[in-house]
Amino acid sequence: MHEGHEQMFRRRFFVSTLLSIPVLLYSETLQEWLGFSVPLFPGSEWINPVFAIIVFAYGGVPFLRMAAPELKDRKPGMMTLISMAITVAFVYSLASVVFPTASTFFWELVTLIDIMLLGHWIEMRSVRRASSALDELAKLLPDTAERIIDNGTIEKVPVSELDEGDLVLVRPGANVPADGVVEEGDSDVNESMITGESKPVSKDPGDEVIGGTINGDGSLRVRIDATGEETTLAGIMRLVEEAQESKSQTQQLADRAAGWLFYVALGAAIVTGIAWTLAVSFNATVIERVVTVLVIACPHALGLAIPLVVAINTSLAARNGMLIRDRIAMEQARDLDTIVFDKTGTLTKGEQGVVDVETVDPVEETEALALAAAVEGDSEHMIAQAIREAAHEQGVTVPSATGFEALKGRGVRATVDGETIHVGGPNLLSQLETDVPSDLTAFAEDAGDDAQTVIYLLREGTPIAAYALADVVRDESYQVVNALHELGIEVAMLTGDSEDVAYAVADDLGIDTVFAEVLPEDKDTKVTELQEQGHLVAMVGDGVNDAPALTRADIGIAIGSGTDVAVQSADIILVQNNPLDVVRLVTLSKASYRKMQENLVWAAGYNVFALPLAAGVLAPIGILLSPAVGALLMSLSTVIVAINAQFLRRVDLDLPSLPGVSPVSGSPSAD
Repeated sequence: MHEGHEQMFRRRFFVSTLLSIPVLLYSETLQEWLGFSVPLFPGSEWINPVFAIIVFAYGGVPFLRMAAPELKDRKPGMMTLISMAITVAFVYSLASVVFPTASTFFWELVTLIDIMLLGHWIEMRSVRRASSALDELAKLLPDTAERIIDNGTIEKVPVSELDEGDLVLVRPGANVPADGVVEEGDSDVNESMITGESKPVSKDPGDEVIGGTINGDGSLRVRIDATGEETTLAGIMRLVEEAQESKSQTQQLADRAAGWLFYVALGAAIVTGIAWTLAVSFNATVIERVVTVLVIACPHALGLAIPLVVAINTSLAARNGMLIRDRIAMEQARDLDTIVFDKTGTLTKGEQGVVDVETVDPVEETEALALAAAVEGDSEHMIAQAIREAAHEQGVTVPSATGFEALKGRGVRATVDGETIHVGGPNLLSQLETDVPSDLTAFAEDAGDDAQTVIYLLREGTPIAAYALADVVRDESYQVVNALHELGIEVAMLTGDSEDVAYAVADDLGIDTVFAEVLPEDKDTKVTELQEQGHLVAMVGDGVNDAPALTRADIGIAIGSGTDVAVQSADIILVQNNPLDVVRLVTLSKASYRKMQENLVWAAGYNVFALPLAAGVLAPIGILLSPAVGALLMSLSTVIVAINAQFLRRVDLDLPSLPGVSPVSGSPSAD
């Protein structure tokens, strides 16, 4: 809808502006002000009315159409006020052609329409959004599935033709086509986009799998137990759709001001008409005075006060890593009192990393890390990737390994410099029947208390080192929690991970509220619970499992590296994948709202000053605001509003300037 309106307003603005040029050139008022003249020719007196009629019919009628719902709901707003002014100016100006009066409003009429078209074009461009979250969710399901029939042969069928009880083959790396139970095979399945669990989940016969999740290295045979609308993914899609429909329609600030101004202008016009009729009797002067009041009341500056700030706000946000898809959300961000973060991929990097190392004397950490990285050189497991990344970060020289062998469910083995090296977890120790040195045992116990995964390095069957791995917390996460606390905003965390993992991260970061082991539908419920307690809630997440909560929250904020559905479900996207941009968002929202208020004061101030003068309150002492001077004041207020909006660009969003934030090495600059 917004995209269609944007194209309509843009097209009509350019055409109407082009058609307005002859009206401006042949306006006697503008010729007198600017000291120029244009050639006259037979029929030139019809240029103004003819072109003004065309501009009104093409550029003004859309406002009349959009005013109809406001009048029907008895809630006059911006469209009603614009429609009243352009209609009065249009009718009066046409009447002045037949019954000559002291002045016409042709040039005011066309410029008013042009400015309003420009303002609404800017506004529609700012608020345009394409909500395709449901389409992105649907893309998680494959188009086809490999169904195993009774004689053991495999047939490829559309997923829509699967029935409960069907047996399907899920090859390595393929998406699970529907919810079901593993009958044969074992593999690690990536469920992060559904459950939020950061580590792949091991699946054996009897375990449940969810449609849309991604199979790992193993092959699975799955018995389907839910299809179509009964699947977990379909349930998430329904939640997203319901949450989108439940969004309240927040009335625009400028529209409310226009609604007030409508009644003020109407009242002022009625009082003006009565007063002047009593003073000089009813004549053309009374009509001209009433028309002047109604035309001058039209919000030239008010029509641009908000859209200009929004346009600058959107541009400034984009340059600082924030894409605004819903401007109402940007305005609301200034009042946030609770921000809920997803853990995996938002506060953490969403990947396993080596967080601690313990070695047995006389083995050095670098030596142990080099051996482990050598053995894990040919493995694609996430633990292997974490060890190789740690070795790369520390600049360790990794020796070559031969005879690599994966030990299913236990670890890996290879030969390095003629020695047999193993890397694996507790199951590897049990298989090798080896004793663990006390230093490594204590290290493993401490790591377990912090919900960290422990793997061991063995040389010739003897443990010589242990590594603690965990989903690595972002450096920026510490800063963002401190900064939000300084702004008076509470921080909560939602995660599908275990309570041990969740509370370990929360305690480290100083988070106020923790919701652990939360399923997708419960994430949505937790946000609703916070809202029912009277909190204005923002949700920050990156996964499909966050989509319902992102949409249900008052403001949905997606980390830009997240899945497409999270981005499409959110009101604001953090492109740089930096949670500190949440602090920038709140800071910019507060600054933008202040600028909107200032612009409304400037825009309304013109009316407070001009309306009484147009009505003639100072006429007894010889001061009477003419339509021409009124138009000049309108232009002046519009210029002031435009200049004031530009001052928003001065807001400092650089990292050291944010509350509670100190620079982090490697953090992106606001510029």
